[in-house]
This record gives sequence, C-alpha cells and structure tokens, in this order.
Amino acid sequence: MNQLPIFVNLSGRKVILLGSGEMAEAKRRLYERAGAEVVGDETIADAALAVVALEDDAEAAAAVQRLRDRGYLVNAVDRSALCDYTTPAIIDRDPVVVAIGTGGASAGLAKALRQRLEQLIPANLGDLATGLSAARDRIRQIWPDGPQRRKAIDAALDPGGILDVLSDSASANLETWLAMPAADDLSEVEDILLASSDPDDLTLRQARALGRADQIFAGDDVPQGVLDRARADAERYALALWDENPPRGRTVRIRMKR
Repeated sequence: MNQLPIFVNLSGRKVILLGSGEMAEAKRRLYERAGAEVVGDETIADAALAVVALEDDAEAAAAVQRLRDRGYLVNAVDRSALCDYTTPAIIDRDPVVVAIGTGGASAGLAKALRQRLEQLIPANLGDLATGLSAARDRIRQIWPDGPQRRKAIDAALDPGGILDVLSDSASANLETWLAMPAADDLSEVEDILLASSDPDDLTLRQARALGRADQIFAGDDVPQGVLDRARADAERYALALWDENPPRGRTVRIRMKR
C-alpha cells in the first residue's frame, strides 16, 4: 500500500480548483457534493486542498509546484505522477461511503470495480447506519458488557444475520433485533420463482437470497447451474420435503415459473 486512504471533512472549507472544461467541472461537482466551497484563486490562504485540471502539461506541472510551495496537497487530474493525493471511485450510501482507489494506476479499473460493487450494496444501507447510530444507547443497555455487545453486533451484521449488510431488509429488521436480541436466530423464508433456467437471468435480489441462504428447497426442475450460485455449505432439500423440515435461519424456496 503506497497511499493511506483517509476521509476528509470538507464541509464549509475551501478547495482551490485551477482549470476549466469537462475534467474541471467533474472535480467541482465532486468536491461541492462533499460540502466544499470551490474557488479558482490560488493565492487564498485558507484552502484545505488544491486541484489542478489544466490541459497543458507544462502549465499543469508549474501550477502543481506553485501550490506545493504554498503548502497545499495537490491533485493533478490525469497526472498521477504529480499527485500528492488521488480521488477514489465512490459508492455513496450516505452516511456510508465506499471508496476504491488504485494509487493513480488506473481510473478505469476503479470505475469498473465501483460499478460491480454498486450492484451488490443495497441502496438503503445508509438507513441501517443511521439507525444503528440512533440506537447506540439502546444497544449499550441491552448488552452492557463490551465484548458481549461487539459479538452481538458482529453476529447480526454477518452474512445471513438479521442485519446482513448486503440484505435489502437489514434496516427494516433493526427494530426487531433491538426488541428481540436473539432475533438473528429467527427463521426467514424467501420464495424465488425463476423466469428461465439461465443463472445469468437471476435478479440481483434472487442472487443475494441464494448467496445468503442456510437452507434451499428446490423444485426438481431447477437447474444445477442456478443452485451453484448458492453457498457451498447451504443445506439442500427437494421442495417436496418442505413440510417435513421446518425452516431454520435463512431459507429459500426456489421453483421454475410455469
């Protein structure tokens, strides 16, 4: 690791931006989204960071040096060798922020990873974070012992837990978890009706359900390729055995659409 990833609070602070055009405007939007006041005057004395988005190589290098001489950390757009810091590809689930950086090696790679991860991370993950923050005192009351509290939170947030961070229902389950501290042991059943036999036609929700399931009850006509998308350690049963095996943990019933 040749760069230290950090999150900088820019709310109400100035960021110097030199340059114009598409690259500069993209940076302006990014910093303003973080609450910064973007200014074009490099002589001000109270900026937090500086960005150089100049087209000409010589002009950009000279601007970077001037700003460094004044004590600023500088990001030079598309010139990783001149950068004191780089801006990552961002997945925003406010207040949760996932940042992906490559140390300036490849912005395209960071973007591709962001697009993949964007599909996996629920849009309402920020609601779970906000809810956990608001419930901090209640959580301490339920689990006053520190190690016990950390264990309970970890179990709830783990894959398959009641607050599984990749589950769309995690934030909705928060109150249940607080009201019933052992709620992570409750059974949860999800029905999947397949539109086709092609595993690539699984919806994101269906793929998540399969990936989290502790038990799978599958119809005889469900293709093996679809079942291979489930966890290897998930228990598998024929759908006909549903009445004989009460669900435990996260359970999926999967059938082909008729």
